[in-house]
Amino acid sequence: MSVLLVLLFLSLATVNINEGCIESERQALFMFKHDVTDGANRLSSWSLHHGHGDCCQWDGVVCDNVTAHVLELHLANPRPLLDDYGSDAENEATERSKLRGKINPSLLNLTHLSYLNLSQNGFGGIPIPDFIGCIESLRHLDLSKAGFGGLVPNQLGNLSSLEYLNLRADIGDNLYATDLQWLSGLSLIEHLDLSAVDLAQASNWLQVLNTLPFLKNLYLSGCKLPQVPPPTHINLSSLAILDLSLNDIENSLGGSIFHGLVNMTSLRHLDLSNNLFNSSIPESLYSLDSLQFLNLGSNKFRGKLSSAMGNMTSAIDLDLSDNELEGPIPITMGNLCNLKSIVFSELNLNQDVSTILTVLSGCVSNQLDKLDLSGCHLSGQLTNQLRNFKSLKELHLSGNSVSGPIPISIGELSSLRVLELDQNQLKGQLPSSIGKLTNLEILDISTNLLEGVVSKTYIGNLPKLKVFQASKNSFVLRVSPDWIPPFEIELLGLRSWNVGSMFPLWLHSQKHLRYLDISGSRISDSLPSWLWNFSSPFQYLNLSHNQIHGQIPGIPWTMSVDSVIDLSFNLLSGPLAQISPNVFFIDMSNNNFSGSLSPLLCYKLKETMGTVILNLGGNVLFGGIPDCWLNWQNLQVIKLSNNRLNGSIPSSMGTLQSIVSLHLQKNHLSGEIPLSLNNCTDLILLDAGENELHGSIPRWIGDSLRKLVVLSLRSNKFSGYIPDELCTIGSLQVLDLADNNIIGSIPRCVSKFRAMANFNGSMGTAISYVIGAGTFVATIVMKGQMLEYGTNLNLVRSIDLSNNKLSGEIPVEVTSLFELKTLNLSHNLLSGTIPDRIGELRSLESIDFSVNKFSGSIPESMSYLTFLSHLNLSFNNLSGVIPSSTQLQSFDSSCYEGNQLCGLPVPNMCPENGTIHGVGRGGGNDNENETDRFWFGLVVGFVISFWSVFGPLVFDKRWRSIYTLFGSQTNVENH
Repeated sequence: MSVLLVLLFLSLATVNINEGCIESERQALFMFKHDVTDGANRLSSWSLHHGHGDCCQWDGVVCDNVTAHVLELHLANPRPLLDDYGSDAENEATERSKLRGKINPSLLNLTHLSYLNLSQNGFGGIPIPDFIGCIESLRHLDLSKAGFGGLVPNQLGNLSSLEYLNLRADIGDNLYATDLQWLSGLSLIEHLDLSAVDLAQASNWLQVLNTLPFLKNLYLSGCKLPQVPPPTHINLSSLAILDLSLNDIENSLGGSIFHGLVNMTSLRHLDLSNNLFNSSIPESLYSLDSLQFLNLGSNKFRGKLSSAMGNMTSAIDLDLSDNELEGPIPITMGNLCNLKSIVFSELNLNQDVSTILTVLSGCVSNQLDKLDLSGCHLSGQLTNQLRNFKSLKELHLSGNSVSGPIPISIGELSSLRVLELDQNQLKGQLPSSIGKLTNLEILDISTNLLEGVVSKTYIGNLPKLKVFQASKNSFVLRVSPDWIPPFEIELLGLRSWNVGSMFPLWLHSQKHLRYLDISGSRISDSLPSWLWNFSSPFQYLNLSHNQIHGQIPGIPWTMSVDSVIDLSFNLLSGPLAQISPNVFFIDMSNNNFSGSLSPLLCYKLKETMGTVILNLGGNVLFGGIPDCWLNWQNLQVIKLSNNRLNGSIPSSMGTLQSIVSLHLQKNHLSGEIPLSLNNCTDLILLDAGENELHGSIPRWIGDSLRKLVVLSLRSNKFSGYIPDELCTIGSLQVLDLADNNIIGSIPRCVSKFRAMANFNGSMGTAISYVIGAGTFVATIVMKGQMLEYGTNLNLVRSIDLSNNKLSGEIPVEVTSLFELKTLNLSHNLLSGTIPDRIGELRSLESIDFSVNKFSGSIPESMSYLTFLSHLNLSFNNLSGVIPSSTQLQSFDSSCYEGNQLCGLPVPNMCPENGTIHGVGRGGGNDNENETDRFWFGLVVGFVISFWSVFGPLVFDKRWRSIYTLFGSQTNVENH
């Protein structure tokens, strides 16, 4: 008994009796606190003041109840990391709650520390401290998403007692390891997470992992795993969780992984998604009886869905989405009675949706929480079989061809939280039973053929509704002006509805509304002042294509970062308003705004604007373009077209080095193009047409703007020659210098326009980005019409040099531009003959050589231009026979007038002696023979041209895809 009392006395001798914890450990913790930055005062209880001295009572500290030694430090960020739907205030609070600074080595004095969690903090890229590898008592170490970067220290391999190690990183942390041999020292490790740690140089990753006998949970997602020779035997039989997602693993290594899975009899969770598997799914995979979670999504697995899938009787969560797998869904899936989640989106099931519901209507429907069949080529109609899925919380059927009405039985799915039926062919009215889905949080029925009246009976009983997307239907909203919804909506899309002429007053009650699209909804009201006073600032606001009138106040500075505002195509007037620097996209085009640009551009000159896309086109703005661009350095798209702006282009626009698209056409701008624009080397589109600019076309355009795709300087007062330097812009697809005073000859170097000679199918990431934003619209004169091109601009190749004073011949080098679709050289002083090889430009759809001095005959090769739909050769000195072809004879005779041509379709016939006669001069037989030859040629030409156009569509998959994706050019791009 006396021995026990002595031992107890010795154990308490190092404890501060008044404070309760060991003094040296308290000092160690206080030193740790001193070196970290605690923006949210999370460690406020860590104090040496009276009443706070017991470190065992400090927040996040766990001590031994007997010895008072510090055993655990729970210092993870208590605020969750938010997704894109988190508000700015929530995101700021999360960031403020992160511990920052550095880690003090005083933690080495915590000699009994077995648990350390610093996850989800913000240590700013500092390396993981080497000394952590000396805390030998550690059994649990969690440094995940804590902002550590650099090389993972090998000293962690000294933690021989470690059972749990989590170093999961964020992509921007740049945490990496070049050798994983240190892992072999963790012989007791059961849980290992190195997700997003760069292991591209760690060629021994699989060899080392093969030596860890107790490993149960392995997460290596997004590690850039190198393709290493597989070991002869994969010894990971104890694994319960294996996550190798996001690694670009190919079949060579994947085959060994699949082979090794056979021995993993305890495996419950397998994630191989987002890799490069392109084989069929091995049948052996379906024999893993214990497998509950299987994710093979976003690979290139191919073949039909196997009936062996029905052997996975333990399966709870099954994800095969975004592969090249084909249906139908096997009947054996009806045996998987434990299934709670099926994600088969983006598979080619090509099946009737009701058939699938029948397969799953047995025991599966009793447990199923989530069914995702979006983008699966489904057809047919939804039926009352839906009522069998009582447990369903999420139903995703978007992007199919499901037709018919939404069944009334949808209202019986009382557990439903997410219902996505968008982008189908659903018809009829919205069933009132939708109002019974009181747990519904997300409802998306947009882009269908639905119609009818929607009242509060339908949406007035959905208290949890956060997202309501119903755009692009023909609904009429009918609610009382004083209606206050029971929900707090965050995302609302009612595009193309009839919401009434008044601005919906009930929106005023939605304090958390961040996304609002009521474009094209027949509003003819003024903007209410409360629109800008929501507690959560807008992330997206689209009021375009209405008849909203009046002036707008300043767009508040509380807008969300990267917010989008579209007020285009309304009747708004008055001066331009100031905008928040947080606005990413602002479109106020096609209104009646007037006055100067200065109130918008020159407001808060010392404030850096975050705006990337600025569209003010189609208003009545006047005055000069102010010299206030230095604080708009993020701009990539500027549209000031179709206004009344005058004066010169300010030199400060040359400081906009991120600019990609600059639209200044249809104003009254004068002077020369400023040299400073040569700094805008990322320019893809430059349109300064229809102004009063003068001087010569700058040579530096070709020297500096090497990425140009569209260059339009038409309808100005430019003079001088076309500089040869323009030919160095190999990416140029559209060159429009029409309606100027340009002299000289057409440069022979035009053959260097690579984009006009070869179709490469891509205009690069920058132009794809602005096209995707819906703002890259090029205005181009094609076939005598002013057309707008957006997503289909990649198919356009055009040269327009008309209405100038060009002389000389057409250089033969023009005939190497095989992808050229429009060539307009009309109203010049060009002479010589039309190049014989003109027919090699098989893509030509429009030729205008009218009002020049061309002589000789029409080349026979022009009969090969089977795509030609616009031709004008009038008023030249051409002579001889018009070659026979479907196209050339199908044009009106006016296309050839003012020449000495004969043969159809002109009224002059071509007798054998070569003398041109008028109609009727050679006798009736001659006319009949000429007519017979015409009709014979028409039939033959039609057959040839038909298969020239449609043959590639029938036999060539690439051309079918291109035609389907882009279609033909349209006069106005869909908004």
